[in-house]
Amino acid sequence: MATSQKTADFFAATRIAEMNQADPESLFQLGTLFSTGAQGIEIDLIEAHKWFNLAALKGSSEAHLCRSEVAGDMSRAEIAEAQRQARAWLAAA
Repeated sequence: MATSQKTADFFAATRIAEMNQADPESLFQLGTLFSTGAQGIEIDLIEAHKWFNLAALKGSSEAHLCRSEVAGDMSRAEIAEAQRQARAWLAAA
């Protein structure tokens, strides 16, 4: 595994650990990570929408706006999948 991928994996694991505390800022950062491909993470709009959705539910107005922007580039099926994943995360949390 390349060093940059190890760094990206570590960054994602750290954000996921913080996200387990349901901190809106950490949830928002995960959405940003997946929507921009920051830190070497592959862009994944379904994941981005899911995390922005969860952050918005926790009160982040910025996440609400970003979720809308991401949704503009997604199909209805992709949005439905992101919403399903967000509900599953909420049920498990």
